[in-house]
Amino acid sequence: MSDLSAPKGHSQCNTVQSCVTESCGMDMKNLKEYLGWLYYQYLLVTGIYVLEPWEQSIFNTVLFTMVAMVIYTSYVFVPIHVRLALVFFSGLCEGQEESTVALIN
Repeated sequence: MSDLSAPKGHSQCNTVQSCVTESCGMDMKNLKEYLGWLYYQYLLVTGIYVLEPWEQSIFNTVLFTMVAMVIYTSYVFVPIHVRLALVFFSGLCEGQEESTVALIN
């Protein structure tokens, strides 16, 4: 026989459904706390916790705009450059049929 006791931290679970619901509630609470902790770390690392709210919003707007532009530029231009590099290097690896010196003579 297997032990059907409640999972650790879920001593009030009577049925599987109540355990799932309680577990989901705990996960959402942990996620909210984790996201709050990440935001707090962002404030500390960037040093914007000392700014006033309107200054923080301007800083966040400028930062978000710069990150969005970098992502957009990478999305648009990196594939083009990768394709051109592949064409260039595939041309170097192919055997050359005639040399340019033979064409000149």
